Amino acid sequence: MPPRAASDDPRLGDVSEGTVLRSILSRTKPATATIIGPGDDAAVIAAPSGAVVATTDTLVHGPDFRLAWSSGFDLGWKAAAVNLADVAAMGATPTALLVALAVPRDLRLSFVEQLADGFHAACDALAPGCAVVGGDLTVSDVLTIAVTALGDLGGVRAVTRSGARPGDVVAIAGEMGLAAQGLGVLFGRFRDGDTPIPVDAAALTSEERAAVTAQLRPVPPIGLGPVAAVAGATAMMDVSDGLALDAGRMADASEVTIALDRAALGIHPRRALAGGEDHALLATFPGDALPPGFRRIGRVIARTEHPVLHDGEPVGPLGWDPYRDWDGHAGS
Repeated sequence: MPPRAASDDPRLGDVSEGTVLRSILSRTKPATATIIGPGDDAAVIAAPSGAVVATTDTLVHGPDFRLAWSSGFDLGWKAAAVNLADVAAMGATPTALLVALAVPRDLRLSFVEQLADGFHAACDALAPGCAVVGGDLTVSDVLTIAVTALGDLGGVRAVTRSGARPGDVVAIAGEMGLAAQGLGVLFGRFRDGDTPIPVDAAALTSEERAAVTAQLRPVPPIGLGPVAAVAGATAMMDVSDGLALDAGRMADASEVTIALDRAALGIHPRRALAGGEDHALLATFPGDALPPGFRRIGRVIARTEHPVLHDGEPVGPLGWDPYRDWDGHAGS
């Protein structure tokens, strides 16, 4: 839909909840699995496999994003992508999203419409057939986007973090460290706060633009989650907080050690280990034959004193922990 003219772009505090909801719903479409969509107390979504995969994630202005850098479209895309990735990491196909928004009264209606457009576009690009089917809207001084994603396993078993076994190949699908590079560009070149310096794409090199785009609009390999499940993945998870930290979580859940190869992590191994907002899929497989889209980065070995090794050396506490690390920098 075309953007609103400035003269027809009221603040949310000046319109009714019904007006906002109608504007959002006019920019959505039915999900393929929808039986009953928006308009009732709850949606009804088909689950052909008889099991529903469900996950939720919350993005909060400050620790998770900055309005000086992200458009409404960016935020809608990212909020969809991070949740779709969690569904894919279980080996499931995303079927529906539920979105709860807590928005400041002085936010413009056009921003919320852009947010809805971002959700729509991300679903179309990353998980065709999935769509926003309902949610909630309330007022808050801090912009908060909470998303619940649903998925269907299509008759295959769910792939958990706890199935990795010694001898398995460790593999990844997607980017490693590109979004972290983009975050570094944002904090190094631009600024939010009382005197914001918004992102100026024209001032960036092509490499910097690609990195910033990866941070603001990640493109997780959603379709490869079910592919990995069918191929016999023994364990899998979304890398959202950094390869080192998330590989450690998989190692702890599986009671093994994950030994990563430095050469497989690219020319910036520390960035690959610490960065996670690319939302790559980390998986283990019982043989050397990997499904298309996955590449080998290590091997599962018997449990040692350290959950993650990097060329045989213990990996330190790299990655994003909002309770340990938050110092005003965005991350999730």
